[in-house]
Amino acid sequence: MNELPTPPREHRLPGRFVLGTRGSPLALAQAHELAGRLAQAHGWSTDELPLDVIRTTGDAIQNRALSEAGGKGLFTKEIDLAQLAGMVDFAVHSAKDLPTALPDGLVLAGFLPREDVRDTLIARGATSLADLRPGAVVGSASLRRQAILRRARPDLEIVLLRGNVARRLEKIDGGALDATMLALAGLKRLGLADRASAILSVEECLPAVGQGAIGIVVRADAPDAAAALAPILCRDTGHAVGAERAFLTELDGSCRTPIAGHATVSGDRLHLRGLVLSPDGREIAEGERHGSVTEAAQLGADLGRELRRRAPAGVYAPA
Repeated sequence: MNELPTPPREHRLPGRFVLGTRGSPLALAQAHELAGRLAQAHGWSTDELPLDVIRTTGDAIQNRALSEAGGKGLFTKEIDLAQLAGMVDFAVHSAKDLPTALPDGLVLAGFLPREDVRDTLIARGATSLADLRPGAVVGSASLRRQAILRRARPDLEIVLLRGNVARRLEKIDGGALDATMLALAGLKRLGLADRASAILSVEECLPAVGQGAIGIVVRADAPDAAAALAPILCRDTGHAVGAERAFLTELDGSCRTPIAGHATVSGDRLHLRGLVLSPDGREIAEGERHGSVTEAAQLGADLGRELRRRAPAGVYAPA
C-alpha cells in the first residue's frame, strides 16, 4: 500500500524566507541552488533560508504511471497547500513537473538559469540507442521518451520505471533492466554526469517542455518574495520556457500525451520546436516557430494549436 504524503506542517519554520521542496536528492539539490543564489545576491546566510521538505502524492505513487493517477499536479499539490497556508514562501520545482495552470493565489515568478536540456541514455554495454541489443528492456515513466524510443527502435521492450535517480540507476547496475533515459540536467546537479552512456542530441530526442529549468512559485500577495527573486531570475530561460508552456497548454496540460517542446533564445529572437507523437512512436506531428521574445507565449500557443490539428489520429481520444 502506498504511504500517504506528509501534510503541510502546522508551524512555520524560522527564517527570512522558507523554501518548499520535495525530498528527493535532486529536488533538494535544486532547492539548495536557489538558497545559494539568494544568499549570494543579497548577502544572506543560507541558514536564513530553511528548507521545508514536503512529501507529495507523486512521491508516494511508485507502482503506476502518473498519467493514470492524475498527472503533473501530483508533484505540486501538497507544496501548493503549504504555500497558500503561509508555511512556505518559495516553492522550488522542476519546470517540467509544473502544471500549466497554478492554483488561485500562486504565480510562477520565473526560472533560474537553465541547465543542459538534453536527455541521456544509461545502459549496460551500449553507447547509443543503436547499440542496444535487439529486444533490450528499457525502463521509463515518460510517455515522450517511450514514444521516441519506440520510434527509433520498435524492437525494444519498454517497461514502466518510476523512482528517483538513484533507484533508476540501481535497476541498471543490478541487471534488472538493460537501459533507461534520464535528463542530463538532473545528473549534472547530482554530480552524476559521468553515468551517462550517451548524451542524445535534441534532434535525436527533443526534450520535455521545461526540461533543465528550475521554476520558482510565489504567493500572489507576497511582493517581498518576488522582489528578492528578481536579481537571480534568468530572462532568456523565462522567455524560452514561457513559449514551451504556452505550447503545452494548447496541446495537453496533463501527462497523457507524448509531447516534446524546446525553445532557444538568441538575443531578442526565439526559436521553438514542437513534437506530438502517437504512443507507439509511428506517427508524429512536428513544427517550429521563429519570432521575437516578446511574442514567446503567442508563438507557443500558435504552434500548439497547429500541432493539435495535425496530431496523429486517436492521440486525444478519451482514456
